[in-house]
Amino acid sequence: YEKTCTMAKRKTEEYRSFQEEWTEEFAFVERAGSAVCLICNDKIASMKRSNVKRHFDTHHAIFASKYPAGDSRKKACQELLSSVQASQQQLRVWTRQGDYNSASFAGSLAIVRNGKPFTDGEYAKTFMLDVAKELFDDFTNKDKIIKRIQDMPLSAKTVHDRTIMMANHVEETQVKDINAAPFFSLALDESTDVSHMSQFSVIARYAAGDTLREESLAVLPIKGSTRGEDLFKSFMAFAQEKNLPMDKLISVCTDGAPCMVGKNKGFVALLREHEKRAILNFRCILHQEALCAQMCDGQLSEVMSLVIRVVNFIVARALNDRQFKTLLDEVGNNYHSLLLHSNVRWLSRGKVLSRFAACVEHPELAETEWLLKFYYLVDITEHLNQLNVKMQGIGNTVLSLQQAVFAFENRLELFIMDIETGRLLHFEKLRQFKDACTASEPAQHFDLQQLAGFTSRLLQSFKARFGEFREHTQLFKFITHPNECSLNTADLSYIPDMWVNKFKTLNEDLERLARQTADLASKHMWTEMKKLQPEDQLIIKTWNSLPVTYHTLQRQSFSHLKNIKTNLRSRLTDESLNACMKLKLTKYQPDYKAISKSMQHQKSH
Repeated sequence: YEKTCTMAKRKTEEYRSFQEEWTEEFAFVERAGSAVCLICNDKIASMKRSNVKRHFDTHHAIFASKYPAGDSRKKACQELLSSVQASQQQLRVWTRQGDYNSASFAGSLAIVRNGKPFTDGEYAKTFMLDVAKELFDDFTNKDKIIKRIQDMPLSAKTVHDRTIMMANHVEETQVKDINAAPFFSLALDESTDVSHMSQFSVIARYAAGDTLREESLAVLPIKGSTRGEDLFKSFMAFAQEKNLPMDKLISVCTDGAPCMVGKNKGFVALLREHEKRAILNFRCILHQEALCAQMCDGQLSEVMSLVIRVVNFIVARALNDRQFKTLLDEVGNNYHSLLLHSNVRWLSRGKVLSRFAACVEHPELAETEWLLKFYYLVDITEHLNQLNVKMQGIGNTVLSLQQAVFAFENRLELFIMDIETGRLLHFEKLRQFKDACTASEPAQHFDLQQLAGFTSRLLQSFKARFGEFREHTQLFKFITHPNECSLNTADLSYIPDMWVNKFKTLNEDLERLARQTADLASKHMWTEMKKLQPEDQLIIKTWNSLPVTYHTLQRQSFSHLKNIKTNLRSRLTDESLNACMKLKLTKYQPDYKAISKSMQHQKSH
């Protein structure tokens, strides 16, 4: 009995192993544990003769009739096998010569990060070929270089597929780092794109080692209404799909819209109810500053409306625009045209006014009162623009943003005294106009109290806003002065002098960095400013250097908004839009070489 079982077992094993005669009979070869058809490349996992024969008879009857069993079929199968082996050999040659997939990933990433459409891949390839023919004309291997460029896949579909794969890789890294971080915060914004589709942008801020990351997690399409319940449902579905650690979420920053901050049905209220705990909520500080600036514009609406009418009359008509440019050239003006103003672009107001003052004359400009308001508006919008630019960019903490706003409030108080005394040290254009008028007519009277009133109301607008930032002043101070704060935390009951000195050193470094930034800004050395170490990096390095016993100190995180606005192509799918936004905004570098190694190498298509 045992002998019979052993023989049966051996026969079964032989029966389920690949037999060499199947190649000559049925055009099959063994590859990676499966029987693979040389004709159609289909795989049969269960290697039984009956399965192989059934596939051959069913799918390749024409081949069987053309090459009957015997020498003719044997010869035909050997030719198929030789052809497949030659292709595999060529694939190995391509792999040794260069990674075409990796090159196409690099090209696709460059296309997406520059905001170009997927179809630009073919244009980029044509461009490289045209340049290569001239640039490498004296190279002995010129033909080889051109052949490699030709073989690199960069079709629109390839660029699209590469983009999706790299975005997925970045997303996996983001979620992994968020789960490893002690806490994270979110900035949320909902807007409508050019195809009238509502897009819900989710931006996360978290610590990854000594680096604070600000990453676009997703752009979620909202198909129907955009109520707080709709936004919350869409976000929670995303969070559950990606396994975000919602217990680590400590703050949310929004634009202040009712669907976000509504008392009962707003996004934040629903999130707090779902998590059953307090979550810090902030309204975008840049948005609030812009609203304050618009109030100033509203008080001087007659000035701004006239400027806009004149600019539109000139720039919006082709003939007027050409004649005006000719006039500027004839009088030797430094500018060659006017600028258009858009309410959506927060900084355009000051630039439009400044250019208008340098280029245009108008009958109403003979009125001294109108001119006083105009030059005041030019100067005050310039101060507001400087504040807005200072608060933008990577590396600002919520503390630095708060300090910038509060410092500007102090400057406004100084501006009021400056105007009331008539010195106008901080209003360059207004002072120049006043001095010019005084020189021509010394007895002329200037009513500056009205301008002081404008500035006073602007100051009151600033003080009335930024409520949550004033409420949490002590909490924000904790970031850089924990030894001076009392937060009823056991870990703060005693901090050794060594760690107090660390934060003293930190603040000295932050002050030094602020002086360097101000100095470079005054000299318009923007490139050098980018080389400075970000202040958030200094702060987080200090926190990370604390011993484990002070873990509560280390587990503090605050969010601020990174404003993201971009023109979107109207025919992009939701998946493509999300991938393009992620790759364009992320600071992560997709490991496309690793992705490429997991793919089959291919030539151009």
